[in-house]
Amino acid sequence: MSFLYIEYITLGAVLLLSYLGHNMTVVYATAIVLGLKLLGLTTALNALGSQGLNWGIIILTAAILVPIANGTITINNMIDAFRTHAGVIAIVAGLLAAVAGGSGVDLLKNTPDVIPALIIGTMAGVLLFHGVAVGPLIAGGLTYFVLWLMKAFS
Repeated sequence: MSFLYIEYITLGAVLLLSYLGHNMTVVYATAIVLGLKLLGLTTALNALGSQGLNWGIIILTAAILVPIANGTITINNMIDAFRTHAGVIAIVAGLLAAVAGGSGVDLLKNTPDVIPALIIGTMAGVLLFHGVAVGPLIAGGLTYFVLWLMKAFS
């Protein structure tokens, strides 16, 4: 068997494992990427690779803002978040996640050699623990933080 088709085999394995693991988000994402690859739509595949992260963040952010737009969450609800332990913890967690995600984006852009490990870790988290495939951003941010700590204390 030729190694020219290894990317198809790898994507097929991810598709199968995601399907068997009942993670439809990864099934759909893998099917899109595999479909673009099979159809030879290299420009679209490259655009997805270079801009997809930004598009995804925009869509996620828009989805998070919908409850404000439809009135489910009001300014009073937002103010009330500062009045409970869970609310304050959620604010701090959101802040830390945003910082980690931002550092993760920088790490993914500037240190591409960690991408395969982040993909493996994210896929394992999704398939084995029913996680969500936003892991590479947060994992990238955590990796950045740990590397920064190691550099600071060495």
